[in-house]
Amino acid sequence: MMQKVIDQFSRFFVGGLFIFSGLIKLNDPVGTQIKLEEYFEVFSQDIASFFHVFIPYALEIGLFLVVLEVVLGFALLFKYKMNITTWLLLLLMIFFTALTFYSAYFNKVTDCGCFGDAIKLTPWQSFWKDIVLMVFVLHLFWYRKKYSPVFYTREGNIVMGSVTIVAITLGIYAIRHLPFIDFRAYKIGNNIPQQMQPQEQAIIEYVFEKEGAKIKSQKYLMPADGYTYVESKVLNADKTLPKITDYNVLDADGQDVTQQTFEGSKLLIIIGNVEKASTSNLNAIRELINGVEQTTTKVMILTSSSSQDIDAFRHQHQLAAPFYFVDATVLKTIVRANPGITLWHNGVVKGMWHHNDTPTAEEILKLIE
Repeated sequence: MMQKVIDQFSRFFVGGLFIFSGLIKLNDPVGTQIKLEEYFEVFSQDIASFFHVFIPYALEIGLFLVVLEVVLGFALLFKYKMNITTWLLLLLMIFFTALTFYSAYFNKVTDCGCFGDAIKLTPWQSFWKDIVLMVFVLHLFWYRKKYSPVFYTREGNIVMGSVTIVAITLGIYAIRHLPFIDFRAYKIGNNIPQQMQPQEQAIIEYVFEKEGAKIKSQKYLMPADGYTYVESKVLNADKTLPKITDYNVLDADGQDVTQQTFEGSKLLIIIGNVEKASTSNLNAIRELINGVEQTTTKVMILTSSSSQDIDAFRHQHQLAAPFYFVDATVLKTIVRANPGITLWHNGVVKGMWHHNDTPTAEEILKLIE
């Protein structure tokens, strides 16, 4: 009886967690790409330079791993081909556990991206999460030949094939458009200046000693009253930092113009890297820029490319708007597209679009009426 309970719990716990983790990342494959690029960059510096070879293929590798996560999760729930399923699970867990330990021990990548932007874990939290998962994966692997599949072979193949197709379709759609659910600080409805302020004031807990007893207090107790200070800690440390800490905009002369992006209506055209920017919808973007030219909405091109590169790109494609400089990682965080478009009104995000969904000037004006 106990064996059956452990078997059931292991399958649903591991399978459910893999499906949840996979779907969260399938919602934002470009975010997974960014995280993999960060890992490959670190590995190329610390382990071997050949890891640089994988950076251009980070999106494809990320999509494959995320789809595999979802498929393996469902395979566990349906007890589908448990021999190969548990082997793949074990290999993945060995890889992920080694990865999170490396990140935690050497403090190389501060967020593993296990649950995308939905749930942030520290490197050590990620590592211990993998250790717990590994226990149940090892149980499933040990008893892998004793499970009977939920479906017959033909039906099982159809179900798992359908899961794979749906997962790939969702991933490709999210890549060609934008995440279905936005967990980032720049999402529609957020006030960016507010996101740049601490969420809460620090709540400090002090520990004092008096007559041999330790006393905790959120007020500083005076030595004149017989209290001896021992230590203190911030109880809400995770909420004392702003959600946005690195948004900064500079003009061509190096002057800080960040505040200007929060004043009035700003249509921000995000062209992170001109060498990697898609040119397939620049005609629509150009029409959009021209369409709002005579309105109170001001257009700003934000880029991380050099002034020579963005100026040449702007003139080549006749994008009649001034350009400004922002950190590359910040631009990737603002919108998961290159080019991408976002509309801010008095610092509040009113809209966000992939270049494949470039809006018309009329749509822009309706959002700020």
